[in-house]
Amino acid sequence: MNIATRNNVRVGGDGPVTMIFSHGFGCDQSMWRYVAPTFEGRYRTVLFDLVGSGKSDLASYDYKKYGSLHGYATDVLEILDEVAPGPAIFIGHSVSAMIGMLAAIAAPERFAANVMIGPSPSFINDGDYVGGFCRADIDDLLETLENNFLGWSSTMAPAIMGAPEQPHLSEELTNSFCRTDPDIAKHFARVTFLADHRADMPRVSTPTLILQSDDDLLAPVCVGEYMHRLIPGSSLAVVNNIGHCPHLSAPGASVDAIESYLRKTGL
Repeated sequence: MNIATRNNVRVGGDGPVTMIFSHGFGCDQSMWRYVAPTFEGRYRTVLFDLVGSGKSDLASYDYKKYGSLHGYATDVLEILDEVAPGPAIFIGHSVSAMIGMLAAIAAPERFAANVMIGPSPSFINDGDYVGGFCRADIDDLLETLENNFLGWSSTMAPAIMGAPEQPHLSEELTNSFCRTDPDIAKHFARVTFLADHRADMPRVSTPTLILQSDDDLLAPVCVGEYMHRLIPGSSLAVVNNIGHCPHLSAPGASVDAIESYLRKTGL
């Protein structure tokens, strides 16, 4: 199985620098449709599906490899080796923001910048750290998902999406969740919601933008502020948006924040 088929890689755009987009849990590369095209005139753009999602090769899903986010980070580096002749700009949403961070720590020379949209190094409150949920909340969430995946999807997708004035986006996310293989989704959810990469953040050397919604159930602003303090030289941008997917529900503001950061960093 070649990498392009494994991850359903799609290359577009034109430019000397590659910009690669990585989606969040239960989604696929179509979630970038409002953002990626705006960069195609200046960058080589790469879209792909995480293994187990979208039109990736489901047979390539290895429960041991993807038992941590490092397995996905390895895939990102393999994709970059295939499609990016030089350091790339990585744009990752939610769990993919952490996947990109781990890939950049492993091979910093492959990254010109890392844009994290709605990231969280840990969803679970711990002492002075506020991740947004207590461990019992996460355990309940995972138990519900395990016992009633479709019901969980129809309940959680609207809460995650937010965007009360754009109900079609909640419906889209619900449908995206429901299209995911249930066994893979349950495994990936456990890996995503139980991950803790707080200790990795001080190791980041890649220029980093943290882009948060000002009202996000999964990644409250305090998480972005925490990451901003721990990731050396990082920038924080907060956009006016209800929900965890500003690249869908507030694409204009998201693009503006990314563009501003890229100008500042000379990219």
